[in-house]
Amino acid sequence: MPRRAFSALLLLSLAACLGDRASRAPAGADGGTLVIAVPGDANILLPPVANQLAAHVTERLFPRLAELKLDLNTVDDSGFTPVLARSWEHRDSTTIVFHLDPRARWQDGVPITAADVVYTFELYRDPLTESPYRVNLDPIVSVTRLDSLTVAFAFRRWYPEQLYDATHHLLVMPRHLLDSIPHERLASSAFARDPVGAGPFRFAHWEPGTEIAVEADTGWFLGRPHLARIVWRTMPDVSASVSALLAGEADAMEFVPPPDEIERARKAPDLTLVPYPSPYLGGLIFNLRRPLFAGRELRRALAMAIDRETIVRSILGAYGEAPVGAATRMQWIAAGPVRQLPWDTAGAARLLDSLGWRRGADGVRQKAGRRLEFTVITPTTSRIRQGVAVLLQDQLRKAGAVIRIQPLELTVFDRRSHDGDFDALMFSRTLDPSPANLVQFWGSASVGGDNIGAYRSPAFDSLLAAAAAAATRAAAQPLWRAVLERLNDDAPAVFIYSPRNNAAIHQRFQHVTIRPDSWLATVATWSVAPDRRLPRDR
Repeated sequence: MPRRAFSALLLLSLAACLGDRASRAPAGADGGTLVIAVPGDANILLPPVANQLAAHVTERLFPRLAELKLDLNTVDDSGFTPVLARSWEHRDSTTIVFHLDPRARWQDGVPITAADVVYTFELYRDPLTESPYRVNLDPIVSVTRLDSLTVAFAFRRWYPEQLYDATHHLLVMPRHLLDSIPHERLASSAFARDPVGAGPFRFAHWEPGTEIAVEADTGWFLGRPHLARIVWRTMPDVSASVSALLAGEADAMEFVPPPDEIERARKAPDLTLVPYPSPYLGGLIFNLRRPLFAGRELRRALAMAIDRETIVRSILGAYGEAPVGAATRMQWIAAGPVRQLPWDTAGAARLLDSLGWRRGADGVRQKAGRRLEFTVITPTTSRIRQGVAVLLQDQLRKAGAVIRIQPLELTVFDRRSHDGDFDALMFSRTLDPSPANLVQFWGSASVGGDNIGAYRSPAFDSLLAAAAAAATRAAAQPLWRAVLERLNDDAPAVFIYSPRNNAAIHQRFQHVTIRPDSWLATVATWSVAPDRRLPRDR
């Protein structure tokens, strides 16, 4: 395997359906341990409330009815492959009926039934569960058990991504183990830290702050994974993570920060850099609950004072770009022109003047005795976000605004983010393949969930609903452009960078493919070359 990176096109051409996972690796290749260096710990192993780091684990333990293929086609049935659902049909324009695979079992031996699917939907939708994914299920009216292996999803209306919403947002949960626990207490239950799933891997152990491990379910109904185990090892320092890769103490990283760490990894003879379309978007979110940011004109002025291109070149070099808005190149809506606020320091100054923010003797703008200053929180685990924050601090100081940067440990940063306890923050998000996921981060109904800046706009909500309902991509494209432009105009955030992703993976692993939105989606098909196994693989 060449050390230099594969092309994204080659990765896609190598992809196979999940149903083929049992035949992907050569005979005798089963076994091996994949150690992944991660920047922080999971919050909880309960899918409806799992954070981004936990989701990498829970998606190995809990299956969906169907999975997306690597081309991320969310609008056509051909873009999905069966998992728990052996088959499905569109009974009419607002109903999809799923037929469960009778071979599927929970890892305690209990059969998976339609009652589990109904329970899962109700669990995600219950406000007491406090799932940030709840809003993605709003188009679904009900989920009904027709018989023990048949379940019907009823939708409010026809739209092209019905199958995507019915499958992608729900990791099916075991009703027989959970239905006696009130939904509001599930997050503190023993199950949330020692789960029983039905996926290709089963939970092994969790040492908080150190590592999480899963092991292959050798009896999985779609064929056992080729790896014996996966270990997520917490390594908050990025340089230390790359050093662990170089030393053979870890096997993989989802994202190697550019440019210095990528160059270190590129020179390593045993590592392969695998590029893939980026699902990541980063920038600055304003907290609209704060009076300072309640009016959009100040936010627009600050956005116009930020030179995004210079920040991207300084922090990411050739491995990043300034996005068109709240989308990345992984999503088809990012293609084509999208109106954005320009970098215009003179225009920003005029707008600030017109708002009554005038420069004082020290150059800092003031209004009614208040200085234009605020605190930006950022996680200590992200060198990129800390670097961007420093450049923002310098650029906004020239515009007459003072930023205080407050680095926080990741769990504290996450808590304060979702509690709304901040002025502004440096964000990084993993986007879904579907642009409809914008409702989770920016829709009015998501305030209190993942809409952490509390942006509310009936006009935006209406535009997004229209775009999601469009029958074809051709019809939807101008509507999605209007959605992105509305966000850019209102400036609840400044969308500063999208890195060009490179995962680092040891060359002893074979059959590696990456789905851009979920880099471990096909990990059950990865294997270790028999002649390159380490002692931990046995």
